[in-house]
Amino acid sequence: MRGAGIRTGITRNSPDSSLIDAYKLRWKRRRLLWRAFKKRRELRSVTDRTASIRPGDILCFATVRNEANRLPYYLRHYRDLGVAHFLIVDNASTDGTPGLLADQPDVSVWTTDASYRASRFGVDWLTWLQMRHGHGHWCLTADADELLLIPHHGSRDLRDLTGWLEDQGADAFAAIMLDLYPTERLSTATCPPDVPPQTVLTGFDAHGYTWEYQPKYRNISVRGGVRKRLYFTEKPDHAPHLHKTPLIRWNRRFAYLSSTHIALPRRLNAGLDARRNLPTGVLLHSKFLAQVVPRSAEEKHRAEHFTHSGRYDGYYDALAADPVLWGPESVRLRDWQQLVALGLMTCGGWDREDLPARHSCVCCDKIVK
Repeated sequence: MRGAGIRTGITRNSPDSSLIDAYKLRWKRRRLLWRAFKKRRELRSVTDRTASIRPGDILCFATVRNEANRLPYYLRHYRDLGVAHFLIVDNASTDGTPGLLADQPDVSVWTTDASYRASRFGVDWLTWLQMRHGHGHWCLTADADELLLIPHHGSRDLRDLTGWLEDQGADAFAAIMLDLYPTERLSTATCPPDVPPQTVLTGFDAHGYTWEYQPKYRNISVRGGVRKRLYFTEKPDHAPHLHKTPLIRWNRRFAYLSSTHIALPRRLNAGLDARRNLPTGVLLHSKFLAQVVPRSAEEKHRAEHFTHSGRYDGYYDALAADPVLWGPESVRLRDWQQLVALGLMTCGGWDREDLPARHSCVCCDKIVK
């Protein structure tokens, strides 16, 4: 059940304290926006098709590096889900990623060889693009190894979802990142570029997730999954966060603070609060394809992916050893209904059978039964 195991940690703040906190966060947001404005100089346009963006289009933003193997299906998945245009920053790829993206008629591409970590893991670059092109649009921010599933996936799409959210006065949609993995060693999980990764990454941890309310940003922090089970049992607070707010009706004054885990203003972080009765989604995380084995040593050396990179040296070493992640806690992925039953996804008030669907996609047909 969603929210099971929540440690609230809620404290009563005085009105003066709340006003001070709000004031500090408002200035933090302004500093982030100014930072993104300055970081725009690090981007070089490869192909700019943003003039084709129309009012009401749903946009997708991403920073990528050497993802030519994942991107064909990534683009297909999100097109089927209702994305009209992609705005992608390529960070010094060497595998042909910029050319692959530039050939797509609905993709605008920028490139940079600047530090991923120094750009707040790509967030500064994307914030600038969202400021310039995302204002007034529903903007999805998803890495190349993240595929969003929503309730009623296959019969309703993001246009249906965002229309319903607007009717409810909501401007954000939350999701939990779900680590997928193969049944055998990681090196066996090879996947052609146009094939859904969940056909080879068939397993996930169904239980063992913790939910904790964090008053500072009014979000619910979620940790768990296979990475916490195998690599962070002794220091669970070092396990990666799994909560995200990937879909927001953007305003040029908005900013992500920590990847898509935390957004400002704080009201955008309430999507996992069950009291709001909003639907939530799951980001299928395909990190554990075969290429993670050789790339782990590279990423450990680059130290570009985590704020406290030294904490994750043992994690990278373990992945480079080509482990088997499947265990007694593992179950096979079936469909979005399974994720609802497990409490990892919720329909909220978007569960009425009489709600119209304007679009249909085939993504769910590809999930392993």
